[in-house]
Amino acid sequence: MTEAKTPGDGPLAGVRVVELAGIGPGPFAAMLLADLGADVVRVDRPGGPALGVDPAHDVTNRNKRSVVVDLKDPEGSATVLDLAARADILIEGYRPGVAERLGVGPEQCHARNPRLVYGRMTGWGQEGPLADTAGHDIAYIALTGTLGMIGDPDRPPAVPANLLGDFAGGSLYLVTGVLAALHHARVTGTGQVVDAAIVDGTAHLSAMIHGMLAAGAWQDRRGANLLDGGCPYYGTYETADGKYLAVGALEPRFYDEFLRLLGLDDQRAARTDVTRWPALREQVAARFKSRTRDEWAAVFEGSDACVAPVLSLGEAPHHPHLAARGTFTRHQGITQPAPAPRFSATPARIRSGPARPGAATADVARDWDVPRLLPPAGPDDPQHSQPSRNPQ
Repeated sequence: MTEAKTPGDGPLAGVRVVELAGIGPGPFAAMLLADLGADVVRVDRPGGPALGVDPAHDVTNRNKRSVVVDLKDPEGSATVLDLAARADILIEGYRPGVAERLGVGPEQCHARNPRLVYGRMTGWGQEGPLADTAGHDIAYIALTGTLGMIGDPDRPPAVPANLLGDFAGGSLYLVTGVLAALHHARVTGTGQVVDAAIVDGTAHLSAMIHGMLAAGAWQDRRGANLLDGGCPYYGTYETADGKYLAVGALEPRFYDEFLRLLGLDDQRAARTDVTRWPALREQVAARFKSRTRDEWAAVFEGSDACVAPVLSLGEAPHHPHLAARGTFTRHQGITQPAPAPRFSATPARIRSGPARPGAATADVARDWDVPRLLPPAGPDDPQHSQPSRNPQ
């Protein structure tokens, strides 16, 4: 684990992003853009988000600046339109039609800035029978067939936190979409709307599996396939101390190395004989139960057996490989993932900690030339004429 450094501003330096505050995939997408150097202004609502984390610890708001605007007030929508007029990208995560009713929908924003990329982050998308209904990650991935693939066949589907839907199927597709649209806008001078629905992105993630299903190489049931735990040399096993190891010895030479280090050389023929898989699984499980996780990790260390310890969130930053790469970092006392991916010419960095709601109002008013953000200054109130120098 390394301390955050300051090598540069990232490949998106100079790009301006307005984020209409929400929870989950929208803020994470905006954080990724901010990590890569964009100037992200988060428009917080009075009172904060419904599922608010203490702003001082909300890592998804790092590298951003915050202003507080009441969009239920006509003056508030006018303020957001002023910001949109100066932005390259706007991100919102409301239900369909809400932004329009608030006066900050795509048509209103494009009337002020035709080049704007307007990113919409929802679970169900902008149209369809479920578009106006509430939902969360677990429902979105359930409907796409992906949740049904995860877990043991004799137990309920395992819930993968909200990583698969919200962040993989949602945030990452929104970022891909708005950056592609930004490229188009800079070439043509015309902005557009990006409809990033978690159901679409999560379904898209399963493209390889659908191909395997069509080819007859995947069974449409849980725990019966090569990559879903059905295979005894691709899965997790408990160790003597109640912890776990992950095994992914798919290729023949990796499988042979796995058996050699496990002391099961006589099971080489079982790799392609599915009738022997149950017996192989029992033998592998028994062997792993004979030692602790870390003892087995030491046995497999440096090998090509494709075995790794299953680490907790607190353990992961201290793994030698992740520590050597600086995969995790500390900033303002918070251990957190470092920006990713990495760039040789324009490295990204953590420039500031989580944005405090409204703390950057004066700076954004000055830097973006949006005086409407500031309340009228009284004759004895000099603070409104002297923007804060605090980057947060």
